[in-house]
Amino acid sequence: MFKKLIEIEKEYEDLTRLLATEDVIQDQTTYRKYAKKQAELRNVVERFREYKKVDLEIQNTIEMMNDSELKELAKEEIESLNRKKRELTQDLKLLLIPKDPDEDKSVILEIRAGTGGEESSLFVADLFRMYTKYADRMQWKVDVMSSNPTGLGGFKEIIAGFSGKGVYGRFKYESGIHRVQRVPITESSGRIHTSAVSVCVLPEVPDIEVKINPEDLKIDTFRAGGPGGQHVNVTDSAVRITHLPTGIVVSCQDERSQKQNKEKAMKILRARIYERMKREQEKEIQDTRKKMVGTGDRSEKIRTYNFPQNRVTDHRIDLTLYKLNAILEGDLDEFISSLAIHEKMEKLKEL
Repeated sequence: MFKKLIEIEKEYEDLTRLLATEDVIQDQTTYRKYAKKQAELRNVVERFREYKKVDLEIQNTIEMMNDSELKELAKEEIESLNRKKRELTQDLKLLLIPKDPDEDKSVILEIRAGTGGEESSLFVADLFRMYTKYADRMQWKVDVMSSNPTGLGGFKEIIAGFSGKGVYGRFKYESGIHRVQRVPITESSGRIHTSAVSVCVLPEVPDIEVKINPEDLKIDTFRAGGPGGQHVNVTDSAVRITHLPTGIVVSCQDERSQKQNKEKAMKILRARIYERMKREQEKEIQDTRKKMVGTGDRSEKIRTYNFPQNRVTDHRIDLTLYKLNAILEGDLDEFISSLAIHEKMEKLKEL
């Protein structure tokens, strides 16, 4: 670990020197690149220097143990410094965990109704509202890309883009099966039903990261439809794109123009292809999805929302919070922060 820390500190110092040179200052592209890298290393370097300072203080204080008058004072000081050293060691281990390369990306969030019929569709709408409320708190932008509404105000499926700083880093833990237990509005006898909804969070990727050959695409256009005459388009503005090598199919019809629907469909397609490539790559290296929190496996029940008891339980970390109403209003921070800490600790074990 310390060999790695020494290398990082040297790289940080080299970047500091380069950023002060005239050639780099004049080349703004290179300057921004070096400045960004330096900023990424700063936290590790500062912690490492603090660690070295504490270690030196321990060595100096040990020498005081030879003085009988200062021995007790030195002993207390050494205990305090050792505690600080252990804390800094733990911090450094966590800081050395490789950062998820997709951490700062925007996402495409897909929510689909599962078991439970209309009640499941209504819960899709509830979850989408919960995520948009959280996005408002985080000052993220939300853009609905595709939706399939039902007559009672639910959705069979809704796909939306969430853009802003660190969206994927916060939302990646939401992938999986979300289960709801409540009395449906369609239930006259007052019985509690259990329904399920699947959530899939995909990092949004630019064209340069996923190259798609136009010859591999089959593009169909058709007339958009929906609940109500005002939503029915009279032109072939809806777009369906099939990626022939993978068989992935994406449809978009929410926009008025064919061009806009095609652009959104391509965004979703790129994200799905990227996610598949990522999954295949991870499988080749190791079965990390079984070890990590928030795997994105849609067969995995990750959370239960129990309305009668005002209870929400995350099954991955066995965390239960009795504030369902607040959570549905977008108060997700406690779950997300706990999942992030758990993921780091699991990675730390692997290291």
